[in-house]
This record gives sequence, structure tokens and C-alpha cells, in this order.
Amino acid sequence: MSMMEWAMDEVRIACKKENESIELDENGMPKTFDYGCGCYGSALKAFKSLCEDEHSGMSIMITKSILNRLIDGKPLTPIEDMDDVWNLVYDNTYQCKRMYSLFKEVNKDGTVKYSDQGSFCCIEINRPEISFTNGLVRKIIEEIYPITMPYMPPTTPIKVYCEEFLVDDKNGDFDTMGILYLIKDGERVEINRFFDLRDKTKEITKEEYEELKSRQIQK
Repeated sequence: MSMMEWAMDEVRIACKKENESIELDENGMPKTFDYGCGCYGSALKAFKSLCEDEHSGMSIMITKSILNRLIDGKPLTPIEDMDDVWNLVYDNTYQCKRMYSLFKEVNKDGTVKYSDQGSFCCIEINRPEISFTNGLVRKIIEEIYPITMPYMPPTTPIKVYCEEFLVDDKNGDFDTMGILYLIKDGERVEINRFFDLRDKTKEITKEEYEELKSRQIQK
């Protein structure tokens, strides 16, 4: 059995599990529209293209990494700070044409700061299935790992583990945050910075944080 035949069989099995009544053509593609099976079919098309290009084991892995970066909206070569790379979006802030999550802020004194909104994700340690982004966390991450040019964004975002809780029920879902540690390239880096968000944003000590935590409201 060829790799293409194997892949077609796998897609047939997966589609039937997704929708028992789905009919597939001789190429393993759904005859009628089905969202889940359509995704399997699109993956099969891509796999067929790779097989037709006669990739070896090494080249197909290289091609896979390239395709993954394109799907994730990440550039294939480092971004350089040239005028034709940026669009002015407001005041002194520019957005990168090659990667929409990357911004440049030009200060009045001529200094430049870069910010990649896709470089990290926050994970709530008490609800690890939930991930989110946060401006305060981004500021801290970019203090630890400032972006410089040329910039090649990582394939895997930095995972920042946080803890949130509510002290005053008038403040919605949470009003206190601990930014505990991050995982980058498999390495754990301690952060341990704590913030009281009830009155703007105030950094507090760990002892103050633990005292507030003892008074958290359970929802």
C-alpha cells in the first residue's frame, strides 16, 4: 500500500466516524458538503500534493514546517525594519505588513519599541484549559525578552502561567493577578510579579498578594 492509499483510507475512516451517512468519491473527498469531512478532504489534498512532489522523509518535514508557519501567519524569513514593511495605523504606531500581530511604536525622542501580540499566551493555572492574552502580561514579557530587528518570531508562543481572583464583587470576574512563571523553549523562567487591579494597576508584594488571596470571593 502506498502512502497515498494509506492516507485515503485514514480519511475515509475519519469521515465515516464524523458522519456515518457521508458519501466519498474515488479520491476520498465528500460528495456533499460536510464541515468536518471537508477539513479532512482539504488535508488529503495537501498530502496528495506533497506525495506528487516526491518528497523524501527529510524534505517533507521541512515542507511541513514551512506550511505550518504560513498557516500560523508567521513569516518565513526574518523581518527587517524598513519603511515598506510598515503601515501607519494611528499616531506614532505602525503595523507590520508581513505579520499583522507585530507593531512598532516610534516615540518623540526617536526611540523605537516593537510589540508582537502573538508572541505569548496566558494560561490560568487553576483553569489550564483556558488561554488568553493580556496587555499587562505582554508588557512584562517584552521587558524580559525585548524584540529587536531583524525579528524572526518563534514557532511556539511563550506560555505565561497566571493566577486571577476576585476580592471585590463589584469588579466583575477578577481584580487581582499574579504573573507566576513562563515556559519558553521548554525552559521554565520564574516571574513572580503581583498586581492589584482594583485601583488602576498597582504592583504589590507577594505578602500583600497572599493576604488578598485569603479574602478572594469564590464563584
